Amino acid sequence: MEFDHILIRYGEMALKGKNIKQFITQLQQNVQQKVKEFPNVKVKRTQGRMFVILNGNDPEPIMEKCKKIFGIQSLSLAIKVDNEVEKVKEAALYALKQAKNVNTFKVTVKRINKDFPVRSQEMNQLLGGHLLSNTEGITVDVHNPDVEVKVEIRNEATYITSSVIPGLGGLPVGTSGKSLLLLSGGIDSPVAGFLAMKRGVEIEAIHFHSPPYTSERAKEKVLDLAKQLTKFGKSIKVHIVPFTKLQQEIFREMPDAYAMTIMRRMMFRISEEVCKKEGILSLATGENLGQVASQTMDSMHTINEVTNYPIIRPLVTMDKQEVINISHEIGTYETSILPYEDCCTIFVPRSPKTKPKRDKVNYYESTHDFTPSIQEALEGIETLKITDKNNSLNPFSDLL
Repeated sequence: MEFDHILIRYGEMALKGKNIKQFITQLQQNVQQKVKEFPNVKVKRTQGRMFVILNGNDPEPIMEKCKKIFGIQSLSLAIKVDNEVEKVKEAALYALKQAKNVNTFKVTVKRINKDFPVRSQEMNQLLGGHLLSNTEGITVDVHNPDVEVKVEIRNEATYITSSVIPGLGGLPVGTSGKSLLLLSGGIDSPVAGFLAMKRGVEIEAIHFHSPPYTSERAKEKVLDLAKQLTKFGKSIKVHIVPFTKLQQEIFREMPDAYAMTIMRRMMFRISEEVCKKEGILSLATGENLGQVASQTMDSMHTINEVTNYPIIRPLVTMDKQEVINISHEIGTYETSILPYEDCCTIFVPRSPKTKPKRDKVNYYESTHDFTPSIQEALEGIETLKITDKNNSLNPFSDLL
């Protein structure tokens, strides 16, 4: 006997009412995508549950994959047996003996199949007595047990588990549309991408690259961050924008105090054009209210003027340590702190305006035509597709 299934439990998705089917279907597709590298592994659904059928595969690497899939509230290794009392007793004893550091246990039976001849409470007592008589030094504690042996008697079979492993929760990636993440290479933007994905958002990324001021290593750093985010979702397109000429033009032609604000407006203009081409309906950023000059309420108000696309800012109310903690948890922190500067840090005004006004910025922009440089940047975009499998990064052919 062995654990032959992984039982997947939904969380927030269970509240979706009539729309739940599309969420569960997307979750099943996401799980199938993540486990397809394992031979003969199958993913199936029954009412209120999803199962990964292991078919002899080592469960640990598959569990690790599933723990990084949004939409899964928790998961458990499970044994599937026929709906026969003696087989259920045997499997429950096996599940208890596989648990470590056990001094106390309880049994919880859920009898979904009402044709099963033994009622839930009676089955609880029957299994509890069987486990007690076939183990030593273990007692029952119904309030705070070390291990809870859960038995689900369903129509097609009975499933027995003895551990519950938390999942990421949230919604399956792909159920909330797509957003274009402004991925700078710092700590904040990868965390913003992760949190957007947690709400079911599929992401593409855009990065503004300014060689020779920013190096190829800075570009590789951003691609590495995108690859780390694919662990939690799908493959990610990264659009690399050649930004040097336009950035130099901004800082040469515009007043120093307003250059950062105008640069961010240009980024949003370019990002919106990429959204139009890719069929994306929103932007996402790692902006945090009050963290730097371009992230004050006044700055956001002025910068937002150039686009009517929704801008998702998952970090807007967090303090820096909260963001750093998440970056550690998702594995992006060490890459983010590599000392390769992005375009937002190389041209920093001495005294950037913290309360820029829309009318003044519009006036300054009206004094110079940036259209040719914006168009040149759009035409020079390189698009890469990043997956969690590839070590090499292969250019896409669909350049803007």
